[in-house]
Amino acid sequence: MPVNTYLTADEQARLERVTVGIAGAGGLGSNVAAHLVRAGIRHLVLADFDVVAPSNLNRQFFFRDQIGRRKVDALAENLRRIEPDLDLALHAVRLAPDNLQTIFGACDVVVEAFDNVESKTSLLATVRDRPVVSASGLAGWGHSNEMKVRRVGPNLVIVGDCASDVRAGLAPQSARVGIAAAMQANAVLALLLGSTRL
Repeated sequence: MPVNTYLTADEQARLERVTVGIAGAGGLGSNVAAHLVRAGIRHLVLADFDVVAPSNLNRQFFFRDQIGRRKVDALAENLRRIEPDLDLALHAVRLAPDNLQTIFGACDVVVEAFDNVESKTSLLATVRDRPVVSASGLAGWGHSNEMKVRRVGPNLVIVGDCASDVRAGLAPQSARVGIAAAMQANAVLALLLGSTRL
């Protein structure tokens, strides 16, 4: 039984058919995944090499009893609490140019949810033949009205203010990370359901 009964039967069927890849299962990726599952996505490819740490709990979709577990495993468990009938491909690996196509090659849309610029650049350079929803500028708090969704070319959507950076001393906080994750999930749904407005 679909979680999202507010969709038409055609919309539900479309979301149940597609596969969404999420590169990074931290603050953005874990929350994007939860939003997408609640919306009706049933096929996800989740990739992250890291484990859950105490410092993650201020903004990531994990719980204290999951500290020390691989993020992809803990996230899969949490997502299945929302919807048990999920098809999840889990990759507990460090993503790099030589494995990005292998991992995300069958995805209809890929969500970029990395912390560092090098990984973002690598993903955008490698996965160019399908839509990518990326994020830039979401650290700190306040100024949420400056966060925007920008379409950059036919296959790239960027969410954020493109300025707020943890390297400038702004810590990642749950509220703004959550806003960005919700905006990324919303952009994925708009792309998949054919909306001209992101």
